[in-house]
Amino acid sequence: MSEVDCCIAGGGPAGMMLGLLLARQGVAVLVLEEHGDFLRDFRGDTVHPSTLRLLDELGLAEEFLRLPHQEVTRLGVTTDDGTYVLADFGRLPGAFPFLAFVPQWDLLDFLADRARRYPNFQLRMNAEAVGLVREDGQVTGVRYRTPEDGEREVRSQLTVAADGRNSGLRAAAGLRLREFGAPMDVLWFRLAKPSAGAGPALGAAGRITRGRMLVRIDRGDYWQCAHLVPKGGYAALQAAGFGAFRDDLARLLPDGVPLDTLRSWDDVRVLSVRVDRLTRWHQPGLLFIGDAAHAMSPLGGVGINLAVQDAAAAARLLAGPLRDGAVPPRRLGRVRRRRLLPTVLTQLVQRQIQTRVLSRILAGDRPIGTPRVVRLLDRHPALQGLPARAIGIGVLPEHAPPAAPSDPATKAAPRS
Repeated sequence: MSEVDCCIAGGGPAGMMLGLLLARQGVAVLVLEEHGDFLRDFRGDTVHPSTLRLLDELGLAEEFLRLPHQEVTRLGVTTDDGTYVLADFGRLPGAFPFLAFVPQWDLLDFLADRARRYPNFQLRMNAEAVGLVREDGQVTGVRYRTPEDGEREVRSQLTVAADGRNSGLRAAAGLRLREFGAPMDVLWFRLAKPSAGAGPALGAAGRITRGRMLVRIDRGDYWQCAHLVPKGGYAALQAAGFGAFRDDLARLLPDGVPLDTLRSWDDVRVLSVRVDRLTRWHQPGLLFIGDAAHAMSPLGGVGINLAVQDAAAAARLLAGPLRDGAVPPRRLGRVRRRRLLPTVLTQLVQRQIQTRVLSRILAGDRPIGTPRVVRLLDRHPALQGLPARAIGIGVLPEHAPPAAPSDPATKAAPRS
């Protein structure tokens, strides 16, 4: 059995950022990650300006941007009428007027490496959180399982569940989940990028036509693609055959885009889109953040940013009580109150877009014209800064909490 100030279940963006921020403030932290590495395809890889600003406040942005990445300054869409610019991040203030596209495993490896520089931080890989430890009605730790040692326990003042939209700890806690549904699922796959430009010079571009929508994200030597289908529609595509799927893609793509890297259904991953949130994010000794607290639609790629901002708010509000040895439930409730407005507003906008735009496109029962708001944004470029701000900065962006009042190197390491 181990004992730490804070045990975090889940080594995604929320868990790793929270671990780094708490360790920097002198809190003894243990992060449990279910897998042996962070290398998994088709995880979100959008790093927003507000996240870059947070890294900059930690003195890490310059190092982070040395990693291989693409900087996207404009987002656009191509309809049957032409190509239109929707968002121009170059209009944003500050040092980071762009979206940075970095494989998520590189982001997580980067955060883990910087966190390990603090002796009060531990990361255990291949450690799956399987249950909660309770005493007198309060969560006092986590049961976890490793291939080598079987089931073990870690005791902590605070347990943070950052284990994703399929959170096992959320099920164990029995908290109520409010689900809003979604009209679509997303098929993720890669396509090779031709050497000469095919289509507009946009870092990320959508293609909309009757019954179909495809998004391409420029990842340097390939495109990461998201093909939207009606909810549960993947089975119908499989029944029609892989050849029909490729032929349909060819009609959506500009001339010259090769499809030879897409050989079978094995090259396609399916994301079941969900939009939901917990009505309560905590119990005594237990807090939920990130996708475990609120699953976001992939629209705008904002899920990572919301998770990172949750972590920053939690670190700012909870580091002091953790150092003092007691985290009252009302302080845990303050994390939800701080982050509820950004969560609710973001989900509301996503749900409106899903209902009013995407569901009509995917229904395929009428011709799809260019939406008036798209024409308006393209006609008045100054307005393109508004969606750029909504996507890139969002509502109530957080700042990095201050470092520990004393040198973290003097803090005792977690006890084992």
